[in-house]
Amino acid sequence: MAQLVFYSSRSGNTAKFVARLGMDALRIPVSADEPMPAPDQPYVLISPTYADGEGRGAVHPQIIKFLNDPARRALIRGVIASGNRNFGQFYAAAGARIASKCEVPLLYRFELAGTEEDIARVTDGLQRFWRETCLMTA
Repeated sequence: MAQLVFYSSRSGNTAKFVARLGMDALRIPVSADEPMPAPDQPYVLISPTYADGEGRGAVHPQIIKFLNDPARRALIRGVIASGNRNFGQFYAAAGARIASKCEVPLLYRFELAGTEEDIARVTDGLQRFWRETCLMTA
């Protein structure tokens, strides 16, 4: 199965979600001084959302830096986004922006660290997604 790549701030909500999935994952570092991961196979990106009241800044600069590398960007196959429903129309906005920019599907949205139902849905959904993706490229 392919990898997950994720960014999680110091609050750790996205990291907790990814850990509960129990899948191989590479973490985009919080610090700009740390080296970026180098995925060697297709991956799904899991991104939290950072937006002001106008929706600006939804995609964290470290994620932008990660995706600006053509080799890393070429391997993205989908996006899962987290957010906080308190932000209304900007809930999980990073996912839609990344999906649009990278021309990949937005696969799922979850709130904060996710629920057990979110974990079950994402686990099942990723298994189906990778199976179908492999069939399309075979």
